Amino acid sequence: MVDLDNAIIARLESHGETFEILLDPAVMGLLKQGKKVDLADFLAVEEVFKNAGKGTRPAEEKIKEVFGTSEISEIAKKIVEKGEVQMTAEQRKEMLDAKRNQVITYIAANAINPQTKLPHPYVRIELALEEAKFHVDPFRPIEKEIDEAMKLLRPLIPIRFEKSRVAIKLKGDDYGRCFDDMIHYGIIDREEWAADGSWIGLMELPAGMVPELTEKLKHKTKGTASVKML
Repeated sequence: MVDLDNAIIARLESHGETFEILLDPAVMGLLKQGKKVDLADFLAVEEVFKNAGKGTRPAEEKIKEVFGTSEISEIAKKIVEKGEVQMTAEQRKEMLDAKRNQVITYIAANAINPQTKLPHPYVRIELALEEAKFHVDPFRPIEKEIDEAMKLLRPLIPIRFEKSRVAIKLKGDDYGRCFDDMIHYGIIDREEWAADGSWIGLMELPAGMVPELTEKLKHKTKGTASVKML
């Protein structure tokens, strides 16, 4: 349950009355993404207020008249759907920063410079988006944010999403300690054990993640892992 100091107010004015609830701001992103949630799970206080700041409450009969129920989940749903949601400047900034970071991190992990076949560093993407005056919407689905960011990036830097296929060879003793890393980064679509006891596999993963996976495998195998682009 969110702390009262961090809660946001959702307000509905109807039948000459004001109805307010206190919500965890995280729920708004879920709702805007079309996720199904029980708003009761995100209430700071399971109460309907007339004025949340003062702690005053509307009459019970007025609540039933307006919402047709006393069930807090249904009341909260109607307030959010038909009313307005307020956030402090700090809360909004935190949501914007988190969403922006999510967009940049995804692009850095999944896109490459087609001229060099290497990923763009996080900072390069960040600076290019600043130059393009990219603004995130904390409530818009992340897929649409990424699409918009890529449209703005393409005129500024050579970039595209691309999958890569790599061949990996590990000593038999290293396979177990490396397996979780490999399936975290991509899909192993072919594998076999060689006569010398080594493991050989073919993987598909985002092109931007190849250097990071290579570094991890080299570290875990003390440099013996072989990773080759196909």
